[in-house]
Order: sequence, then structure tokens, then C-alpha cells
Amino acid sequence: MTADRFADEFDPRPVRRSEVLVQGRVWDVVRDEVDLGDAGLHVREYVQHPGAVAVVALDDDGRICLIQQYRHPIRAREWEIPAGLLDVEGEPPWEAAARELHEEADLVAGRYDVLIDLRPSPGGLDEAIRVFLTRDVSRGPESDRHVREAEEQGMPLAWVALDDAVEAVLEGRVQNGILVSAVLAAQVARQRNWDSLRPHDAPWAQGPGGSERA
Repeated sequence: MTADRFADEFDPRPVRRSEVLVQGRVWDVVRDEVDLGDAGLHVREYVQHPGAVAVVALDDDGRICLIQQYRHPIRAREWEIPAGLLDVEGEPPWEAAARELHEEADLVAGRYDVLIDLRPSPGGLDEAIRVFLTRDVSRGPESDRHVREAEEQGMPLAWVALDDAVEAVLEGRVQNGILVSAVLAAQVARQRNWDSLRPHDAPWAQGPGGSERA
């Protein structure tokens, strides 16, 4: 296979029957009966997700902004990059990323580029995540700070050297999937003098819902 042909293929199979098993506050659990042609009909259950964005905010000293949140399913307070759902109708992904960076870290950035696109668990979750890298980062005005509530209240924030974050990933000290992918991708992008970054509004092949999204 040539390098330019090495890519996932969007190839939806016919769904003969679909039902929502659990309607959740944020996402649903769905059961589909899928026609796989010669392989026959198969039932697949998965979490239906609206999609998300995440941000690697890099300062002039080569540090990235991390936040720490308690995640009940894994019973741990894990380090993450700022992230959030694509839950505002018609909001472009880079604007959603800017909103989340402001809400979770009180930061604004002068530049957004696409770092990577992720499908974190395609065997049971249809979530699509776009990770942006931001530079020219600064604190937002004091008067414009977001009031954090619920699980975000008192959320710790730290600036960590990108090299130190890479070491923490490789040693297994941090395990959040988005963080791991984003940190390693940012390290490679930096080694390539940022040539691998895509424009902030680059088309999003197989974005949320399986369609291309700009």
C-alpha cells in the first residue's frame, strides 16, 4: 500500500433496525442490526456521542496547560488537556475549542491549528474528537473569567514542559487517551517544525455523525 492510500475508509453498511436502549443526559446507548453482506446480519450496541474538541495550549516556554478532573468511571483524578462537547448547534469546532479553553483554563489564544483527529474507542463508541494546538496563549481578562461549577469547581491547573509530559506518558504515569495522543502528536509536530499542522478550519473527514465537517 502506498503512503497516500493509507487511510480509513468511510463505508457505512445498511442498518435494518435501530433502537435507543438508554437515553442519557449527554449520550445514548443504541442497538443497531447491521447488514454486513456475505457476513450476514449482526447486532451492535454502542454509545452515540455528539463529538468533542480538545486543546493543547502551548506557551512560549514550551509548556502545555493541563487540568485535573475526577473521572468517576475509573475512580481517579486524572490529568487532561482542556476539552468539551460539540453541543452548541452550528458552532464550528475551532470556536468550540476556544470556548472550552476559556471556560476551563481562563485562557485565550491567538492561533489555532489542527493537531490530530481521534476515534478513541470505535468498537463501542462513535465519538469523534478533534484536537487543536494553540499558540500565542495568554490569560483572559479578570472580568471575563468563567465561573466553574459541579465537577469543574476547584479544578487544579498546571503548566508542564512538553518533554516532561512525553516522559510521563511513556512511563505510564498519565493514561488519559486524549492527553496521551495529543502529547505525542505535539512532540512530533514540534520536531517537524510544525509542518504537520493543518489549518484551524481544515475539513474533518469522518467527523461527528460519520460525515465530513469543516
